[in-house]
Amino acid sequence: MEWEALEQWGEDVARIEPLAGGVANDVWSVLVDGRLAVCRLGTRSDADLAWETALLRHLDREGLTVPVPIPTTDGRLFVDGLVVMTYLEGGPPETQADWRRVAGTLRELHRLTRGWPQRPGWRSSTDLLHAEAGTRIDLGAMPREGVARCRAAWARLAGRQACVVHGDPNPRNVRMTANRVALIDWDEARVDVPDLDLVLPGNAADLDDGAYDIAAQASAAWEAAVCWKDEYSVKRLAEVRAL
Repeated sequence: MEWEALEQWGEDVARIEPLAGGVANDVWSVLVDGRLAVCRLGTRSDADLAWETALLRHLDREGLTVPVPIPTTDGRLFVDGLVVMTYLEGGPPETQADWRRVAGTLRELHRLTRGWPQRPGWRSSTDLLHAEAGTRIDLGAMPREGVARCRAAWARLAGRQACVVHGDPNPRNVRMTANRVALIDWDEARVDVPDLDLVLPGNAADLDDGAYDIAAQASAAWEAAVCWKDEYSVKRLAEVRAL
């Protein structure tokens, strides 16, 4: 896995500077044929990258603003863990009205991806009612009492229709302008219950009290499991009530 693969996008390609926010990947701004773009180098499998790039192209065709994969000179969308995507201008949501726009964009994502196949190797929250592991989640590494609380939170989502969720719609992953809302950083995207995306500041998605509590508890349980065991995951697990 080397940066030399960037040559596959043509002779007029140059890295500019590293970008903040990459945890699982090395992310840089690049110039491709004089256009500003984003280049991401990581360890995802080809199957995983095929799922992500197909999703982003689908969402772009349907009118959602997302980073669009830029193909190599021979038409490939990724090479040796390297993906080049369009650069999206904008700032984070700041007001309650901004977050309501984010909620609307997330609901459109959910509408456009009903029936989408699961990301290779991943499990949804309700899959984990029975499965022990999936991608970065290993329930066997967590205390059994904590697993029981997480599963009780996820069980309240059972029977809901699934779709693609962004998985991490925090302010760093939203780029807003006056005319549109863009969602970036799709590393945590998967097929799951849509309400997990809608635990937003000030309840901007306008969930009723019961729905918000179910989603917030299930979201805390997911973040505890996917990050276990760091300080943040321990904090999130403490928020998950015993039922």
